[in-house]
Amino acid sequence: MGHLKIFQKIINHKINSITGRELLKYGKQFQISITNEQAEQIAAHLRGKNVNIFNDGERKNLINELANIVGNKKANEINRLFVSFTK
Repeated sequence: MGHLKIFQKIINHKINSITGRELLKYGKQFQISITNEQAEQIAAHLRGKNVNIFNDGERKNLINELANIVGNKKANEINRLFVSFTK
């Protein structure tokens, strides 16, 4: 397995097992203002999903699901955060 694949697996594992507290921390770093409650809801939604954020289609579907929880503006900000993880 190449280094890139290992990197992708690590990032995806992190996203799919993130806690609300970690999400708040990343949100602060990326100037995304989410409440504790929103962070917990998002983290609960992500847990166990096994989404590959490097796959544009899977990430887009996930962001659409998150938009139902936190609204389009916040979901787009979270998408920006996820995209930054893939760079």
